[in-house]
Amino acid sequence: MTVPFEPDVVTYEVRDGVAIVTLNRPDYRNAQNSVMTYALDAAFEKATSDDEVKVIVLAGNGKHFSAGHDLGTPGRDHHVHYDNKAVMWWDHVDKPGGDQRYAREMEVYLGMCRRWREIPKPTIAMVQGACIAGGLMLAWVCDLIVASDDAFFSDPVVRMGIPGVEYFAHPWILGTRFAKEILYTGDRFTAQRAYEVGMVSRVVSRDDLESETLALAGRIAEMPRFGLALTKRAVNQCEDQMGMRNGMDSVFGLHHFAHSYNAEVGTDSLGGMDAKSMAASARPAEGSK
Repeated sequence: MTVPFEPDVVTYEVRDGVAIVTLNRPDYRNAQNSVMTYALDAAFEKATSDDEVKVIVLAGNGKHFSAGHDLGTPGRDHHVHYDNKAVMWWDHVDKPGGDQRYAREMEVYLGMCRRWREIPKPTIAMVQGACIAGGLMLAWVCDLIVASDDAFFSDPVVRMGIPGVEYFAHPWILGTRFAKEILYTGDRFTAQRAYEVGMVSRVVSRDDLESETLALAGRIAEMPRFGLALTKRAVNQCEDQMGMRNGMDSVFGLHHFAHSYNAEVGTDSLGGMDAKSMAASARPAEGSK
């Protein structure tokens, strides 16, 4: 199976000490295939190594930030070999059953997100439109999230019979009550609701999203670089002391148990769901605007 070539699935530019890393598959709502994942990692490496870069902004080109992992575009490349960067494990290609899924998802999903969370420079997600499932994972690894007032969020993976996305940060990012609500229902929630529960740093108009995000990045960039790096490490370490890392490890096992269960009793490891059926089942949470 061949995968069509797509140039510049991630773009990179630096403005006044701020690196802007942009997901660039707008025709597919910035669905994340593996080539995008590794291009994103390369961009983050570049920004981290550049002493002129003080802050990193993660953006999505087009109407939506990201509709999540690629479940069915022509560029879906889950079967393609890439050199592991996040974990030390064997390659997933040509491995059977659960071995293949576990090896790949530990690398490109959980492993990459953990790697990016540890970037020593402040990171800001600039979110508009859809931020669904795997899109949440990208936003959540960032230190701050600035969302436009038309942004919406959800983790509908429970519809597959799987307990949420691989980077299971929900209880720490959302609090346990709201985490259960959005997982149990699969419903979307608004940028305002995300702000109310502390997930989003600021909600701004769509027209002001870029200027407000870059203004915030500029203020942060004035702080001492090493002080910012140590502060980020301090907060991350405290978050891990609250159980985040261990919790993710245990939930990742449940995630793959669910994949295997689906494959044993049904037609595939995704519980018979695909991108279209997932989108068709989505709806706003009651009371949201």
